[in-house]
Amino acid sequence: MPKIISHLWFPENAREAVDFYVSTIPNSAISGSTTVPAETPSGPPGSVTVIEFRLGDQNFTALEAGPLDPFNHAYSIQVACDNQEELDRIWEAFLDNGGQAEHCGWLKDRWGLSWQIVPRVLGEMISDANRERAKRVTEAMLAMVKFDIAALERAHRG
Repeated sequence: MPKIISHLWFPENAREAVDFYVSTIPNSAISGSTTVPAETPSGPPGSVTVIEFRLGDQNFTALEAGPLDPFNHAYSIQVACDNQEELDRIWEAFLDNGGQAEHCGWLKDRWGLSWQIVPRVLGEMISDANRERAKRVTEAMLAMVKFDIAALERAHRG
């Protein structure tokens, strides 16, 4: 079976970004790092860095190879949190490190990568077979910037 790995192209500071990510997301680690020993379209030997890492149970590769296409909302990393304390800690870590809060649990980190910091129970509540409960949760969610799990649960209960 093939292994799926998300690939992130950074124009610069990939190691700084990866160090921050693995220090912020539980059960994360860097598994390897190397520089490309040959000349590439991005520059001379040694100018391109490849970093392999894991965030939770998801594998990633970061490539630092100069400017190309900037990150945008078409790709984001979703972090499903078990409780409000975990959600708050991760959210605040990103903002304290130069990130910008967006709407509905989204934020953009200081390198321009989009993240969704969400409660793990959100998907269950939105997909509730009782569509009125699901609607109340969705409406509550759409009014939030950072998610408030207790408020979502209150909306779910009605």
